[in-house]
Amino acid sequence: MVTWFYIHKYLLLSLGCAAMEPAGSLLDNAVGVGDLVLLDPLSEKSIVSNLQQRFQHDFIYTYIGNVVVSLNPYKSMPIYTPAKIEQYRNSNMFELPPHIYAITDEAYRSLRDQDKNQCILITGESGAGKTEASKLIMSYIAAVCGKGQEVNKVKEQLLQSNPVLEAFGNAKTVRNDNSSRFGKYMDIEFDFKGDPLGGVITNYLLEKSRVVNQAKGERNFHIFYHLLAGAPAGLLADLKLVKDPNKYKFLNHKNCIHIEGNNDEANFIAVQQAMEVIGFAASEIRESVELVACVLKLGNVELSKVQEEESQQQNSMELLEVSDLMGLEDMVLVKALTTRTVEARGDRVSTTLNIAQACYARDALCKNLYCRLFSWLVHRINKSIKVHGESRRKVMGVLDIYGFEIFEDNSFEQFIINYCNEKLQQVFIELTLKEEQDEYIREGIEWIHIEYFNNAIICDLIENTQKGILAMLDEECLRPGIVSDSTFLQKLNNVCAQHSHFQSRLCTNSKFLSDMSLPHDCFRIQHYAGKVTYNVEGFVDKNNDLLFRDLSQAMFLAKQVLIRNLFPEGDPTCLNLKRPPTAGTQFRTSVSSLVKNLLNKNPSYIRCIKPNDHKLPCVFTEELVGHQVRYLGLLENVLVRRAGYAFRHPYEQCLQRYKILSHKTWPHWRGDARAGVETLMATLPISPEEYAFGRSKIFIRNPRTLFHLEDLRKNRMEDLATIIQKIFRGWCCRRRYQDMRKSQIIISCRYRGFSQKKRYIRKRQAAILIAAFVRGWRVRKEYRKFFRANASKKIAEYILQWKLRSYLLRLRYILPGMSPLDNTWPLVPFRLVQSTHEELCKMYHDWRCRVYRSKMTPTQKAIFEEKLCASELFKGKKDIYPETVAKTFVGLHLEQGPNAKHQKLLGSLPDKLIFSELVHKIHRANGKVVTRILLLTKANMILADPKSAHIKSRIALGEVQRVSLSTLHDGIFVLHIKQGSSAALKGDFVFVSEWVIELATKLFRLIMDCTNTKLEISISNSISVQFKADEVNMQLVQAEQKNGNLPVCKRKNRILEVTVS
Repeated sequence: MVTWFYIHKYLLLSLGCAAMEPAGSLLDNAVGVGDLVLLDPLSEKSIVSNLQQRFQHDFIYTYIGNVVVSLNPYKSMPIYTPAKIEQYRNSNMFELPPHIYAITDEAYRSLRDQDKNQCILITGESGAGKTEASKLIMSYIAAVCGKGQEVNKVKEQLLQSNPVLEAFGNAKTVRNDNSSRFGKYMDIEFDFKGDPLGGVITNYLLEKSRVVNQAKGERNFHIFYHLLAGAPAGLLADLKLVKDPNKYKFLNHKNCIHIEGNNDEANFIAVQQAMEVIGFAASEIRESVELVACVLKLGNVELSKVQEEESQQQNSMELLEVSDLMGLEDMVLVKALTTRTVEARGDRVSTTLNIAQACYARDALCKNLYCRLFSWLVHRINKSIKVHGESRRKVMGVLDIYGFEIFEDNSFEQFIINYCNEKLQQVFIELTLKEEQDEYIREGIEWIHIEYFNNAIICDLIENTQKGILAMLDEECLRPGIVSDSTFLQKLNNVCAQHSHFQSRLCTNSKFLSDMSLPHDCFRIQHYAGKVTYNVEGFVDKNNDLLFRDLSQAMFLAKQVLIRNLFPEGDPTCLNLKRPPTAGTQFRTSVSSLVKNLLNKNPSYIRCIKPNDHKLPCVFTEELVGHQVRYLGLLENVLVRRAGYAFRHPYEQCLQRYKILSHKTWPHWRGDARAGVETLMATLPISPEEYAFGRSKIFIRNPRTLFHLEDLRKNRMEDLATIIQKIFRGWCCRRRYQDMRKSQIIISCRYRGFSQKKRYIRKRQAAILIAAFVRGWRVRKEYRKFFRANASKKIAEYILQWKLRSYLLRLRYILPGMSPLDNTWPLVPFRLVQSTHEELCKMYHDWRCRVYRSKMTPTQKAIFEEKLCASELFKGKKDIYPETVAKTFVGLHLEQGPNAKHQKLLGSLPDKLIFSELVHKIHRANGKVVTRILLLTKANMILADPKSAHIKSRIALGEVQRVSLSTLHDGIFVLHIKQGSSAALKGDFVFVSEWVIELATKLFRLIMDCTNTKLEISISNSISVQFKADEVNMQLVQAEQKNGNLPVCKRKNRILEVTVS
């Protein structure tokens, strides 16, 4: 019998390398070929066909060794999730399907673990997805590096630099809705743990001509539309702007305002938030948008012809608003736009510009303002993300730069961009060959010389300091006399006529050609990616990139701080007559610095390809992709990679994958991995010329050999799968038989046990029954002697217990309600339980009261306490008390009407009002009754006139000596004042109150709280009252009244007789 241990062993042995490799590796279940190095046969057509096959199955990434070819899918894909990041994290680059995360992880681990500085070069034409690729790289690095408050802050600043630079440096073109119109190289600096510390951004050649002019179907830079759509109305009013982009000439002349699926309003908010995260101050953000507004407003300034060959400003309102934004006097800006000052031999000559020159000056100023703003933004971002300190750091560079451009009309910008791509191609070939050669030497494999096209001759044609195109362009710009684009082309025809990669209508290379597609004002260069025709119109002006000194000096006078700082050359105290370097020279210097930087780093490459010109998903244009494959040099790249050996595999991985092909290495190889691979290859039908053994890898020359190994492995895996199925099915059958046999044994055992248990129970019950009868018989026999003597006593005890139990059970159902006022209680059923019945009544009543009190709210408790206090004071002492029991003590009986005087009186009270009422005050001298407002607060009793609301008397509670009331059904209330107090000048107060019980009770409780003493309350029909110096005896008599309920007072000397109803 084969046990589960052996089954488990067979499964592990048979699945061997499959269990060790992640699902979906480069060689498993691939659509097409995942690495173009393995493509066979190899041609440009087969590369395009392989890319198309993978693209149609949503495989947008393909390798060429350590180069990633990326096709823009033009749709969202679920391959950038956190789960995917974890899948590619710390994985071998070729263990998983091709992905941009794989090459990023490879570069990051090489930097972190091997201290090798890295650079990732992203190239491709506009719309191929370079910007998105750089974002994915940044997001992956942010996800896999360390955590912590400072690290997270640095990561957030690095990530948030993208929205800012995209808003100011990207625009919609005919090929791409978010095209980068500048080159960007970012150096991200890490510490020894691999955590980001900061970075440095370098920008290259912003397309500033787009500020004043765009091609058909294109937009200006995004920030203009973001500002108009997303800025609040108040900010737009401060900037003198309106929301409609059609009102601005720099935005409306190509009828392309909106981008489908793009929310400019939300993007403006995102840009502001990103700038705040990076560290921009609020004033810096405000100055940035003010400068953008200045550019927009300057574009609306029109220059009209007033006199012959002179220009004047036509729409003064626009210019006044621009001057106000800049902080300039309007005449200073007018003069700078319409005149030019030239210094010659110490003399200053001012000339008035014609319309064309004035328009050129205005456009040059707009372009320079925006270009310098963009450079300042990059500098400001670098200031925030710069690493401080001198500690040792590792660097990873990410280069996102314009791809090779071939348009219908190619100008100076395309020439510079294509020159940059030529240099990058040269770096790519050099570094790729160097990497191949280093690996061959490192592994001890003989290096084979590789033939390839070296584009150094094209780079020399452009950048040669003596006869290069850029050198001749600079020479032409600096030459005195009449200089034009035609003279520049003529010089090119003279100098470059013999160059094999240069053509024009007048040079030798095209002299006898019948190609009439080359115009007279153009020249053509045979780039590595193909022939490009350049129109020389504008070359000289764009290379000069001059801004009149008058404009620089005017900008320096601006009160707007940012504009002033952007034009330091305008400072008259630091006047520099030296001509600034040309645009071509600056760019050549920048490219040289970039190339030098890249050569010092370990490179990785991402080649981006655009599958169609219409930005549609699932559409693959073979001709367009073939063109990009050609100018990206993918075929040459593959040829370089497979010139010697097309594929290489570490010994451990190779042995783990293919050891099932030989009985000598299967199932376990106990020796060295290299020896195992040598033994394995010796037993396979493969010629020794097809492979070579390095120090740590095996090198396979032809892709067919690798595919042959894969076919052998696939067949062997099928055989092993059949063996596994056979063994597993046998094990399942045996396991089922064993389970059935065990079940039968258990069932038999349980049934026999059940039968014996049932038989035993029957016997036991019979024995118990017999024993019970025997014991009963014996007890009855003994008990007969005593039964008659003790039976009556037992029966009486039983009857008593039964009666008590019946009484308690019956009482449960006839208990009275839960109200404490319910005084009913069931009658006692018999005298035996009389005392118990009374005790239960008392206990039940106490319990009801306790339940009632627990349900009372704090307000109800306070009212109950007042009622209890009134009961203690007046119950059984005053006839009117029973009527007040059911009435709630409201306290505020004075109506809160619209009387403004009353409201003012109540608002002037210094403390909380407790009681208010209209009372009748009995005059001390003649016994007449007058109406008064009585207000009782926590500290005072106040009497006020009801009409004027003027306070007549204020009595502090501490001055009250006692209170006197009658026993009759009346509202007489006598307030006795302490002698010597301020309120005792006129004597005691006599009131008639409708709420006399409530008033006396609240006064009693307030004085108790205020003075911690009990107020004396006297209840008598003969009351001694102090009126000024006289002591009067007030006698209360009850009789029927004819004139209402008010008392009738009659004073005779020292007796005051009061008749109440």
